[in-house]
Amino acid sequence: MADETTGKSGISRPKIKDIKLNSILEVTKAINHNFPTEKLLEIFETVLKVQLNIGKLVLFSYDSGWKCLLKYGVEDEMANINVNLEFGHIKEISTIDYTSAASNHTFEIVIPVYHKSSPLAYVLIGDLNEDKLEVSAAIKHLPFVQTLANIIVVAIENKKLAKDNIRQAAMRKELELASEMQNMLFPSSLPNNSHLQISAYYLPHQQVGGDYYDFIQLDENEIAFCMADVSGKGVPAALLMSNFQANLRILLNHISSLSDLVKELNNKVMQNAKGEKFITLFIARYNIVTRILTYINAGHNPPLLANNNSISMLRVGCTGLGMFDELNKVKEGIVSIDPGSILLCYTDGVVEIENEKEEEFGIQSLKNTLKRNFGSDMENLNKEIISEVIEYKGNMPYVDDIALFSCRIF
Repeated sequence: MADETTGKSGISRPKIKDIKLNSILEVTKAINHNFPTEKLLEIFETVLKVQLNIGKLVLFSYDSGWKCLLKYGVEDEMANINVNLEFGHIKEISTIDYTSAASNHTFEIVIPVYHKSSPLAYVLIGDLNEDKLEVSAAIKHLPFVQTLANIIVVAIENKKLAKDNIRQAAMRKELELASEMQNMLFPSSLPNNSHLQISAYYLPHQQVGGDYYDFIQLDENEIAFCMADVSGKGVPAALLMSNFQANLRILLNHISSLSDLVKELNNKVMQNAKGEKFITLFIARYNIVTRILTYINAGHNPPLLANNNSISMLRVGCTGLGMFDELNKVKEGIVSIDPGSILLCYTDGVVEIENEKEEEFGIQSLKNTLKRNFGSDMENLNKEIISEVIEYKGNMPYVDDIALFSCRIF
């Protein structure tokens, strides 16, 4: 007569309980010691296959798509079935729908593992000998398998989340460093003296951006300044702009002609961007003795030159940099500056921002703001422009970087 504590599998009931308890403890210990996913899956397979005699198993886990993390006792093609099609409708433990061609009578049970309303995994279990009359191990140990599967899957999911958090923290740190480096591109101080009063404002759409302005004192009587905008946003735009700034400052010391300078800058942008991005640029030289401003507008939003009577737009120049291999026609604009004039440079993020009716702020609104605040100092002028832009957009989001460079020429 068989021992009452012995099951048909030959494993005593107390021993089964010990196996299950020890398995939970082993998995918990492995999780606490941050064992790799491969080790957790190895423990899972050993418990089910060796200790509980469950003959077949496949574990599908979701990670940017369904992947087979573990399988034994089955053909290789089982790892390639369409998980969404075959199991996406299953919310609770179910027997396999044997009408499914993919299951092919291979499994008895599917165990879904959910987080809220999202499936994390599907565990398929069954036995090799389906002709036995006794209750299969897969069914006999189902509650324990479900518990262990949930622990394993959640542990794997937590490891993925931890990796994502580390990766995101690293990305945030990289963005912070990129932002700090980009801030170093801008001049640390701008003149406020008897000849010039300059103020600038910059708001990147993301943590880093592709707008850029600069001011360079060339000699005692001559200055250069510019505003530029890279197509695109974020880190790629910021990297191209940092390279552009380095080239511009180097070339300014060796090339006196603005036309030659812009042509060489175009070559540099083509080399670095490979035709995938371009840069719009407004660059100017101003002589405080002759009061002559020489400039080139390379596809940039035309700066506004205002005096007490009128506002003109500085359009003369060429196409944007990096659009064509060579710039064959580059024109220089030459303007005599009246005392007290204001030169306002800006990027398209200012004039193209939209309100809730999808209407752009526009050039005319910018001109009107400049007229109303013509008597202001340059810092307050920038503040008024930004205030009106913010009020105009209402609840609409910023869609591009915003930059202003305002210069009063006495």
